[in-house]
Amino acid sequence: MDAADLRIFESVARNGSMNRAALELYTVQSNVTARIRLLEEELGATLFHRHHRGVELTAAGRRLLPFSRQMARLLDDARTAVKDEGVASGPLVLGTLETTAALRMPNVLAQFTVTFPKVELVMRTGTTASLVEDVLQYRLDGAFVAGPVTHEDLHTETIFNEEMALVTARRFRSVRDLAQTGVVKTIVFRQGCSYRARLESVLTRLGLQVSTPLEFGSLDAMLGCVAAGVGVTLLPKGVAMAASREGRVALHELAPDDAFVDTVFVRRHDVYASSAVNAFLAIARPVAMPALASA
Repeated sequence: MDAADLRIFESVARNGSMNRAALELYTVQSNVTARIRLLEEELGATLFHRHHRGVELTAAGRRLLPFSRQMARLLDDARTAVKDEGVASGPLVLGTLETTAALRMPNVLAQFTVTFPKVELVMRTGTTASLVEDVLQYRLDGAFVAGPVTHEDLHTETIFNEEMALVTARRFRSVRDLAQTGVVKTIVFRQGCSYRARLESVLTRLGLQVSTPLEFGSLDAMLGCVAAGVGVTLLPKGVAMAASREGRVALHELAPDDAFVDTVFVRRHDVYASSAVNAFLAIARPVAMPALASA
């Protein structure tokens, strides 16, 4: 068993098909099939159930899978480390919250892409839960998520500090006006958003009943619904400031315990921190300072 065998095994497991794995690995199906059979013979265990729709992992295959992924990642890290001579270059896949992408990333990206043109940067948005999972599963080199995050496999660093605000339709002049409505519908990102739980907690302490939330995937849609009086949401103040200035929504300050949320950068301890990752963070950290001073 060698690294190539494990890479083929991982591709077959992920694709659920010998043929699709062969296409991904730029080889022929007969080669993939032969390598899997030799691997099964060497290990003395059947790794896949074969059927007309493709293949499924056996219990033994499921036990082997995490090791194959770790090996693939170690090989990628080894290649990156050997080629990394201190100048940021090559692929960099990062995740970020939708709100952080809108509020913090434009200035960071503008500077980073000009300063480090050889980096092949990909930014993906998601909720805190989904982004943390993607980092843990080696799908992202790192991610900006809402803190705190505690996990034995993750290194975390606070990068930004956001002042939150309760965002409502303009007709609500104060939180007290909102409390008189009795039942409130929340406008939130999909399940896994850390702001969602905080919003429900704030409304509960105000004595409000929270009805079934409306889930959206974009800030514009959320602010549009709030402006139309459909419900309320919780967002970093900077994200909703423009809509407030335009007279579309009202922003309400929160108690200190609810008002501030750290945005932390998470990455795995066991993954090589490339020059590209370090260069991105070196730019992001100074960008945070003016916003913190004005908050």
